[in-house]
Amino acid sequence: MTFSIVACDHDEQTCGVAVASKFPAVGAVVPWAQAEVGAVATQSFANTSYGPRGLAILATGLSAQETLNRLLEDDPDKELRQAGLVDARGGSATFTGHDCFPWAGGVTGKGYAIQGNILKSGRVVPAMEKAFLKAKGSLPGRLHAALLAGDRAGGDKRGRQSAAIYVVKPRGGYGGFVDRWIDYRVDDHPDPVLRLGELLEMHELYFGKTPEGERTPLTGKVLDQITGILTREGYLKKRKSFKTAFNEFIGNENFEERADPDANWIDKPVLKYLIKKFAE
Repeated sequence: MTFSIVACDHDEQTCGVAVASKFPAVGAVVPWAQAEVGAVATQSFANTSYGPRGLAILATGLSAQETLNRLLEDDPDKELRQAGLVDARGGSATFTGHDCFPWAGGVTGKGYAIQGNILKSGRVVPAMEKAFLKAKGSLPGRLHAALLAGDRAGGDKRGRQSAAIYVVKPRGGYGGFVDRWIDYRVDDHPDPVLRLGELLEMHELYFGKTPEGERTPLTGKVLDQITGILTREGYLKKRKSFKTAFNEFIGNENFEERADPDANWIDKPVLKYLIKKFAE
C-alpha cells in the first residue's frame, strides 16, 4: 500500500524518508529519522515500533542490516512487514515479507533503500532508484525526485492519497534547536506527490539562502518597486521611515531571514515572489 525511499547524505550530514500511499496521512506512520544516526521506513501492516526502536539500535553503532535483523527477530508477523533502513555511515537494508501484497519488493545501494508494496508493477522501484541516482542537489530534492518518478511509473496500484517527506540534519530545525530540517505532509490530496513538491519549493523560498554575492541591493529600480509595494499596502503611512515600514512588511510576510534593510539587500527569489504577489 506504500512506496518509499530512505537515504542519508554523508557529505551534508542529512538523513530522511520520502513516502507516498493510497492511505491517509502516511507521514504519521512510515518515516522516522535522527541526525547522525540514520532513518527508517516501516510499512505494510506497519509495525510503528520499528521507527523509535530502529533509531535507538542504530544509535548504538549497529549497521542498518544488523538493526533490521534485530527488529525482525522478535516480530511474529514479520512476513507481513516491509521496512527500509539506512545508517549514517552509508549502510542500507530493505526487507519485504513473503505475505506482503504484490507487487512488492525493494532495492538498496550505498546510502539508500527503496521499497514498495501493492504497486502497479515491478517498474516502480527501479524508476525511483534511477531518478534518485540521477538527481542533483540536496537530499530533500533528490528524495522527492525519486518519489515523483515512482508515482509517475504507476505507484500504488489502488491510486493516490497522501505523501510525506521528513529529513533531519544536526541543528537543522528552525532556530537550530532540533534536528528536524524538512517535515512536510500532504495527508489527503488527489495528487499528493506533486503537491509535496510545491511545499518543498515554498520551504526553499522561505528558508533558503542566496549566496552573499548574488543578493539584490535595495537601490534604483528595486528600491522603487519595494517602495511602491509598501505604499500600496499601507506600510509607509503616518510618516514611517522606509526601514521601519520594510521591516514590518518583511516580518508580516515571514521573510526576516531573506532580507535586511540595514545591510541594504533582499534575496532575488523573494524579490521576484513579492513583486508577483503584490503586483499593481
